[in-house]
Formats: sequence, C-alpha cells, structure tokens
Amino acid sequence: MYIANETRYEQMKYNRCGASGLKLPAVSLGLWHNFGSNGNFDNMTQMCETAFDRGITHFDLANNYGPVPGAAEENFGRILRKSLGPYRDELIISTKAGYDMWPGPYGDWGSRKYLIASLDQSLRRMGLDYVDIYYHHRPDPETPLEETARALDDIVRNGKALYIGISNYNKEQTIEIAALFKEMGTPFIINQRRYSMFDRSIEKDGLKAYAAANGIGIITFCPLAQGLLTDRYLNGIPENSRIRTDGRFLKEEAVADETLEKVRTLNAVAAERGQSLAQMALAWILRDGDITSVLIGASRPSQITDNVGMLDNMQFKKDELERIEQILNDEK
Repeated sequence: MYIANETRYEQMKYNRCGASGLKLPAVSLGLWHNFGSNGNFDNMTQMCETAFDRGITHFDLANNYGPVPGAAEENFGRILRKSLGPYRDELIISTKAGYDMWPGPYGDWGSRKYLIASLDQSLRRMGLDYVDIYYHHRPDPETPLEETARALDDIVRNGKALYIGISNYNKEQTIEIAALFKEMGTPFIINQRRYSMFDRSIEKDGLKAYAAANGIGIITFCPLAQGLLTDRYLNGIPENSRIRTDGRFLKEEAVADETLEKVRTLNAVAAERGQSLAQMALAWILRDGDITSVLIGASRPSQITDNVGMLDNMQFKKDELERIEQILNDEK
C-alpha cells in the first residue's frame, strides 16, 4: 500500500497562481507523453508517486492525451484508485478540451456543446466529481468568444471545476477573454503556453509581462524543448531518441549543428553551477518570478527526481544570465 513521503512539502516551492488564492508547485507533472495505452502502467504509477513524494501536487492532463485519446485520463484514474486517491484534497488535477476528440461537428474547438460534454467524459474517465483547473486548450476562430467563456463560467458554477484556465492564447486573445471572465466573475487564473530557452514567444508577444502585471498565472509546457535542453543530445541524435522513434513533435531538422553547439555550451554553464542542463533550463524559466510553474514530462521516475533537484539552485548571477543570453542569441 502506498503511503506518501511525510517530508514531501519540504522539498518543493509553491507559487501563488496570479491573483488567486491557489498555489501551484514550481514543478508540475504533465501526462502528455508516456501515460497512454502504449505505456507501462507500473511505470506510470511510480512516476506519479515519485512526483507526489517530491512535493509535486499538480498533475496536468487533457482529453486527447494518449495514445489513444482519453487513455492518459483513464490511466490516471486507475492511479488515483490504486494509490493517490486518499490524497485527493492535496492534489491539483487539471484537464483540457479544445482539440479533436470524437467524430462529427461537436468534438472539437470551443463550443458550449463540446466543452461541457468533454469535461463530463473526462470526469468519468478519471473517476472524479470535479477538476481543480479546466482549460480551453486553444482559441476557436469560429465560435463566439463569449460562448466559450460563458460555458467555462457555467462549468465552475455547476461545481465541475474550481478554476478556469486557457492554453495557447496569445496576449491579445488573453486580454479579450479575461475581460469577459472579469465581467462574469469567473475564477480565471492561468494561461498555459510553450516557453523555454529555445522558444521565447511569450516574451516577444508581451504575454509574459502582461500576465505578471495583471494577476494571471502562467504555466509553461515544453520547458526542455522536447528534450533538447538535456544531456540527451550532447553527442548528436541517439537512435532511440523521440526524434527517431516518433518524430511528431521534434523534427530532426530542428536539431542543427548550431543548435547542438548551443546545447553543449549551455551544458558547460550548467556544470559550472553544479546542475544538470535540464535543471538549469527549468530554473531559468522561473528566474524572475513571472512564471507560476513549469510542466515537466518524464519517461521514468528518476527524471522527475532530477528535475525537482533544480530547486537547490534557482538563483542566477548577473553574469550567468548575460552569458546565457549571449549563447542563445549567437547566430553564427
């Protein structure tokens, strides 16, 4: 029988999510990869238990995470029944809807029909009465934004979610839907966006600064650039890497010689700091307090332990930040 580590909360830093009363762990666990029908259930369970034992209280899912779509939620529901269920009130469980989920015109995007039906399905798959955060996974260019916002607001009022989030919304889209949420009194607290040393679009479009100034939390996915910001590619592309075995999310052409040279130079900076490259990359995202949490993925428990180890050194000296900027901006 699983019994959680009594010192778990001493190992984690918790950040307030925007202007809300909710705190999220600095490191959250995403179930995007390795929790589908093709994964090993015992390994999934060990990863979730390891995460919770290290103080990771937030588990992030979506209706379409798999393969097959829905499988990650089903497997997480099994994990709750097997070990984490007694700790439900200590967990933040989030899910999303917004991508293609079932056939026909009602299983995609952001209509009221889709968002409400999808959450009902997600709750059944996980065996839950409610989720803590429910996200609209991507903006819908055709559904009126007010319809999407109203559906999310009603979901909270009906007790099926405690807070509302959005994902993949840029600054202007965030401003627009946030105004609707404010008018309705919706507990909208967070935007989930891609962010890493190699993808700084939330800085360029102004979302990072806007959210920090307006009480909106940001949780970032792909903080390690699909594994590029780890020691995995220091000597080139391994044959058993995701690029070779999957290739859907990280293409071989993205791993140019110049990129690998940057990875090696960044790794040297991390070594001087007494960190792995992954630890430094995660700490860099949280460097100024504007980001609430980083979403990590994992294929084994030891990766989670290593990533949480970044909490031992989250401070950067001015010259370290300047050196990292120089490496990232070197176009030679």
